[in-house]
Amino acid sequence: MIEPTPQELGATLAAHAARLGNREWVLDAEDATPDPPLAELPDPDPEIPLAEAAVEPEIPPAPLQIIEAMLFVGGQPLSAARAVESIRGLEMEQFREAIDLLNRVYRLQNRPYTIASNEQGYTLVLRPRFRGLKERLYGGPREARLTQAALDVLSLVAYRQPILKNELDSIRGNESGTILRQLIRLGLISVVQRAESSKREVSYGTTARFLELFNLKSLDDLPQTGDPQRL
Repeated sequence: MIEPTPQELGATLAAHAARLGNREWVLDAEDATPDPPLAELPDPDPEIPLAEAAVEPEIPPAPLQIIEAMLFVGGQPLSAARAVESIRGLEMEQFREAIDLLNRVYRLQNRPYTIASNEQGYTLVLRPRFRGLKERLYGGPREARLTQAALDVLSLVAYRQPILKNELDSIRGNESGTILRQLIRLGLISVVQRAESSKREVSYGTTARFLELFNLKSLDDLPQTGDPQRL
């Protein structure tokens, strides 16, 4: 079987993006839903000194709090295996129950974020109506168009992950470091660890943001090359 070239993979992914209604690859569409007004915060209790109010009680955090804190840290998706390894006494089923409980609490409290899952694990993400806030806070353009070279690299990572940088360079016949850093800054790929690789070898994989922006539920939904029905 002939392996598709990076250009063919890039064209496949670009065609999929075009099917979503974008002639150009776009990071975020303008959120037409107005932001809700900020709730008024209560005044601090004048009877409690600020220094005293800021001191937290010395109570060991519960596993649920630790899981939530790990999600807030961000970075790589939090897998059940990683959580069980990090939290003493935690079992796989307890971890999944904790994720479900946190999401129920977030919905009841109308929080602007939720916990999303993909093949790599769980991440804390903003709900759709709040995703435009990042650009409002940090500035910059509302959209970022990928060059053909960047789309080729992104496609190789998507279809062959986890993939090493030297494998990318070998397939493309070009140095990929600059493009990889760009894709990481855009939140489309991240560093992952391949089971059989040494700790010094850096591999790359796609993120939950990649799936979201390309309207994919999982990597199994990636369009197949050479199959027009999937494009």
